[in-house]
Amino acid sequence: MKAVEISAFGKPDVLRLGERPAPVPGAGELLIRVAASGINRPDVLQRTGNYPVPPGASDIPGLEVAGEIVEGDGAAMAAAGLKKGDRVCALVAGGGYAQLCVAPVRQCLPVPKGLSDVEAASLPETFFTVWSNVFDRARLQAGETLLIQGGSSGIGVTAIQMAKALGAKVIVTAGSDDKCDACLKLGADHAINYKTQDFAAEAKNLTGSAGVNVILDMVAGAYVAREVECLAEDGRLVIIAVQGGVKSEFNAGMVLRKRLVITGSTLRPRPVAFKAAIASALKANVWPLLESGAIKPVIHSTFAAADAAKAHELMESNQHIGKIVLTWELEQS
Repeated sequence: MKAVEISAFGKPDVLRLGERPAPVPGAGELLIRVAASGINRPDVLQRTGNYPVPPGASDIPGLEVAGEIVEGDGAAMAAAGLKKGDRVCALVAGGGYAQLCVAPVRQCLPVPKGLSDVEAASLPETFFTVWSNVFDRARLQAGETLLIQGGSSGIGVTAIQMAKALGAKVIVTAGSDDKCDACLKLGADHAINYKTQDFAAEAKNLTGSAGVNVILDMVAGAYVAREVECLAEDGRLVIIAVQGGVKSEFNAGMVLRKRLVITGSTLRPRPVAFKAAIASALKANVWPLLESGAIKPVIHSTFAAADAAKAHELMESNQHIGKIVLTWELEQS
């Protein structure tokens, strides 16, 4: 099979289309003929040598795919209601940038009715991440207010729609007026241009000084101190990336007085059982919203797999709104 390989750690041009042996599914796994592969920020970190591959995972980048089931563990597939030939999307720990990809059966979901393979490939990484962090860890409830840092990112556009569909109010930050407008069109109640406004002050103003209930943070660093300031009593801060740095100083006394929770997580190294529980929750609570059109995938650009380097350049430029996806149609023809 053809696969996008990291020839050396470095800039996007280290990504090369090469040949690899086809993977073989084991117990509890299935093999997908990949039509599309989603691109995510962790792929960039892996390419630059800043995100080690978990033990046992493929060194080929890519954490989400969509395509057709070729073969697999029959009993596991039957238990999941899947069979050879079904269209699925899957969360994987690696190996997604390839024509064939092995995935745990329990981390696969049927492609929502009405969605293309490109749209389906954009779902797993962000939807699993948002559900796990915003709804499981931070326990966002209907009527509460969620602040999303980076509302125009793949994670951001997912969190906006999911939170709104489930009854929350949403405030986002973004780095341009155009990105703020895009977030508002997706359903955000308010959008703050963090380059021209103080997001903490604006968040407090927008909530009548009460503060926000939950913050989804992909920045960390110096942002944490300001997030502590704009959280409401019993507020929850969930850190899922550290683009602003790993060190933070904040007012610990405010954490005590407001009874705040500061938490975080990484999804890639978690066991199959953990991810399977998220998949079940998504199928029950979110897949119907996708099939009804209440939530829609936001695709900024698609690239042929051979142009993976260009896709990574776009990711690193931060000019995109929504998801970037690789397609394998040309490579398979």
